[in-house]
Amino acid sequence: MKEDPSASRRGFLRNFGFGLGGGALRAVGMLGKLEQMAEAAQNLDRKVGFALVGLGDWATNRIAPALLKSKYCALAAVVSADEQKLQQWSKKYNLPSNSLYTYETFDQLAFNSAVDVVYVLLPNSMHSEFAVRAAQAGKHVLCETPMEVSVEKCQRMIEACQCAGKQLGIGYRAPFDPHHRELRRLAREKVFGDVKIIEASFGSRLDKPDSWRHKRDLAGGGALFNLGVHALNSACDIAGEEPIEVMAHETKSDLPQFAELDESVFWTLKFPNGIIANGASTYRVDGMNRIWAGADRGFFELSSPFGSEGVKGMSSNGKIEFPTVDPIAAQMDDFAQCIATGTRPRASGEEGLRDVKIITALYESIQNGGHTVAIH
Repeated sequence: MKEDPSASRRGFLRNFGFGLGGGALRAVGMLGKLEQMAEAAQNLDRKVGFALVGLGDWATNRIAPALLKSKYCALAAVVSADEQKLQQWSKKYNLPSNSLYTYETFDQLAFNSAVDVVYVLLPNSMHSEFAVRAAQAGKHVLCETPMEVSVEKCQRMIEACQCAGKQLGIGYRAPFDPHHRELRRLAREKVFGDVKIIEASFGSRLDKPDSWRHKRDLAGGGALFNLGVHALNSACDIAGEEPIEVMAHETKSDLPQFAELDESVFWTLKFPNGIIANGASTYRVDGMNRIWAGADRGFFELSSPFGSEGVKGMSSNGKIEFPTVDPIAAQMDDFAQCIATGTRPRASGEEGLRDVKIITALYESIQNGGHTVAIH
């Protein structure tokens, strides 16, 4: 029996908004908009089907479990070059044989009506190829970070999705975590006055020499490209603007291991409103995972904001505390709602392109001895 549309609408309103009550929604002028979105969400008479492309550790340990928690999304297909993995996933998630694809048969997804979204979880330099193929197959695209290894390939992804009339989202989780959203609010509402300085850092040891992350042609870069992208993305979010100038320098302690890649990068972003963001990314040590903002009359910060551990927050007024959420599941649910309503995803392809432009400029600064590089 089909679900009562009014019940579906009420359920959508309850589940959307990250815990805001009806009164609070009216206070910020959002209730009418959410009611329109809820009516559009009645089109979701089934869960939005996701096809995962690339079945590595991230897909296995984070994305698939998040799909099980999702309100609006479900696993519908998997794509891998490894036949054994395909069979393992089929058994574990009860996937029929016609929902198992290889990279060669990927384009046949066009004929699978159970698949609405292709989630690209491949090495960075393969994102564009499969995002474009997914759009051409009539599927929406969610893509892991960083978006791609060059500005040109990012633009190709955006153009393909626009041409096909499909949504394109990038796997930034920060907008879907309430702690991150609180930092954004504190900055936007100037609770402690104007933000002056931002510090953001993310680092993790890279110990697997056979990993694709050690290969520049697949990874596109090192610690800056694969970890620093999250720190600079959050710095831009708090600043509320795009940087106009950047500078960076790199250090290496293990030249043989990091002959092709940057091991540690220290960078600075300058914004039009005068905010300066200093950041760091490294493959040398674990535990570097923080964002901090200093303002005229106080500060606010998060520890472990970019990893899988629990986020903890503090400000001049005390602790920043919110219920724990799975930001991956929250992002996928938001993406499903964007599909239903035709609204742009919070973490859009344009945002992913912006960050690749920033990283490209930072690498240019490194190559030029740390000189300032303007971003146009």
